[in-house]
Formats: sequence, C-alpha cells, structure tokens
Amino acid sequence: MNETSVSELNNLIVSRARLEGKVRLSGAKNSALRLLAASLLTSETVTLTNYPAGLLDAKVHVEMLAALGKTPVLVSSDEIHISEARKPDSRLQWEGRSIRNTLLILGALTARTGMGSVPLPGGCKLGERKYDLHVMLLEKLGARVWEEGDYLCAEAPGGLVGADIHLPIRSTGATENAIITGCLARGVTRVWNPHIRPEILDLITMLQGMGAQIRVFGQEHIEITGCEGLGSVTHGVIADNMEAITWLAGAVITGGDIEIEAFPYIDLEVVLAHLRAAGAQLYQGVNSLIVRGGDCYPIEISTGPHPGINSDVQPILAAWAAKARGESRIIDLRFPGRYGYAEEMARMGLKHEVAGDMLKIHGTGGRLNGATVRALDLRAGAALTLCGLVADGETTITDAWQISRGYVDFAQKLRSLGATVLQG
Repeated sequence: MNETSVSELNNLIVSRARLEGKVRLSGAKNSALRLLAASLLTSETVTLTNYPAGLLDAKVHVEMLAALGKTPVLVSSDEIHISEARKPDSRLQWEGRSIRNTLLILGALTARTGMGSVPLPGGCKLGERKYDLHVMLLEKLGARVWEEGDYLCAEAPGGLVGADIHLPIRSTGATENAIITGCLARGVTRVWNPHIRPEILDLITMLQGMGAQIRVFGQEHIEITGCEGLGSVTHGVIADNMEAITWLAGAVITGGDIEIEAFPYIDLEVVLAHLRAAGAQLYQGVNSLIVRGGDCYPIEISTGPHPGINSDVQPILAAWAAKARGESRIIDLRFPGRYGYAEEMARMGLKHEVAGDMLKIHGTGGRLNGATVRALDLRAGAALTLCGLVADGETTITDAWQISRGYVDFAQKLRSLGATVLQG
C-alpha cells in the first residue's frame, strides 16, 4: 500500500444527520494487526475469522507478510488464511507506508529466524512514541539491536533466551512484543508490570491455541514458557471496542436510536459508566447495546491503562464534549500531544484551550459550523466526522484515508444509519 493508493480516499463530506438503525462491529484493528504479526512464529496455517480485511493498516500488514514470503489468502471479506512454503525472510524489504506494527514483526522474525530487520515504525504520530522499550526487551532476551539507516535491526544467532522483563510503564506494544518473542525463547520469560487489555488477551488466546504456554497473573506479570515451535490455529478476532464507542457516541450526539451488534460490554465497563453518567440512554440487548439518544452533559476524564479509558477514546469523547453545554476536561498523560484535533474542531467553531496536560472544551450545545478540516490521525478523523453530523452545512474531512486505517466500511455504515456521506 503506497501513498498514491490511499490518497484516493482523501476526502469525506458529511452533513447534519440523525443516526438510526443497526450496525454490526467489525473485528478489532488493535487485535488483528498483532495476530498477523504472531503468524510469523509458525510454519503452519493461521486462520483468522471476523477479520477486518477492509482496514488499510491490515492491508499494509498483509502485504508485508507476503514480502517476507508468507502466503496470505482472503477467502471471504472477514476470513484470511496465512500459510508459507518457506521460512520467512529475516529482512522486510519495504518501500510503502510503514506502520507501528513493524516492531512486532521485528520481534517475531528475531524469535523465529535468529535475526530481523524492519523499517522504522510509522502509524499515528501521537506525541513522542519511541521504541526504546522494544529495544530493551530484545536485549534482555539476548539480542543485539541497532539502527541501520531507516531500518531497525536485531540478531540473536544462538536464539533468544528467556529472562525477566520489567516494564517501567504499562506499554501495550512492549507487552505484546515480549509475549511474541518469549514464545520461541529458550526457558521462561516473565513480563512484569504488563498492560493487560482485551487485545493482549486475544493475542494470548490465539498463541495458546497454537501451543504456546502462557500464564497471566493479573496485572502483576505474564509468564511465557518457550517452546521449539508453534502449530496451526483458527481464531476469531474480538469485536472492535473503539468502533463500538464511536457509534455509541454518534447515536447520543445526534439524538439517534441505534443498536450496536456484538457489543463488547466487559471491555468497556468504565467508559460505559462515564457515558451513562454524562447523559447516554443505554439498554442491553441480546449480544448488543441499544442507544436511545440521551443528552450530552460535560465530562471530566483522564486516560490510563485498562480497565481505564484508553487514549484512543479521548478524541471521540472530545466530539461528545463539543455537543455538551458547559466545560469538559480531558487529560491524556500518555500522549499529551494528541490534542491537535481540537485545532481542527476550532475551524468548526469549537472553543477550547490546552492547559499543561489538560484539554478544556467549552461546549455550546453543539452549535458548530461545517468547515474543511484535516484528519490528523484515524481517531481524530472519526471524531471530526461526528462533529460534522451535528454541524450546520457540510463538513469536509481531508486525509480521510486515516479513518480507513481503523474502521471497516466507515462511510457505508454511516449511510446505513441514515447519514449522507460523499467520498472523494
């Protein structure tokens, strides 16, 4: 996937609408990408169902697997088979758009082949997202790691060796990489202070299905007993909790009435509690959530490790705050540089200010005006779309390809819920 192909999805044009109807959640981006990386650990076939094949980042990742020698085959719009005829290359030759998941590819290649070389990671630029923790954990397991131009390289000619890895912060990516690399390391790897969240548990479940020996001791540590090889597996990707929150917020913001099928209640208990308190009218259906509108009251949230509010959620809740009447406060200590989307919302008439690590939004009951705004990252793009659904006139979101990185059939699902959406 190169920049020319993604630019075809550059503009999304929306206008005021009330969302109404049913929508079914797709497989989670933040899970599917990790599962694709883990497929490099085995020579046998990995089958993913409920797979979000339409995601741009998933397409990029599949092309990366093919470049390494894997054979990914889409057998339907939501099922993929990944096999191989030869051992993967240890160097990912790639000239297209990079994604942050290359760090997990590096870990998997080093664990499987004894060496790896991948382009430096891309993805959303959320403040300072460094990769020092990934370097640290690979070195703890006995690898030598270095940069070579625009590539990050690692080698462990004798194989990785299990060790105790102490994470200074609860990093999702570092926890995932430690699990992936530990599966084929000799001996026992213990990951202390891991980030236990739904996507990581999904990764662990798939790896256990492949024969990995992994035990989770709450938020304290994860223990991985390495083995010589992993087998085949058929695994269903969990539902996307970020998509779930997006449709929930969209229904309340627009005064709508929608049913969200395959809703992940357990994963979103904290967010649901906040939104109920902030005016959402929510009812539990059979494997679904029914949203009967409600009011948008001001919110005060701080992001944090699971089961707290994930950083990805805060741009969506900023759109909620824009519809509310009064001051809302959002604190994102992990990625404080992520408030750039508020400047785009300001083009639509939003009043806001950033005070240190806090974003203050002065909601005026949703009195916004259509404007041309830019999707700085995929969640920002979705949040701007929600604002466009309550604004007067048309809102044009440029760089809307960012949204397609994390939402399957975003425009089509909006149309099915009654919105008028144009693409260009």
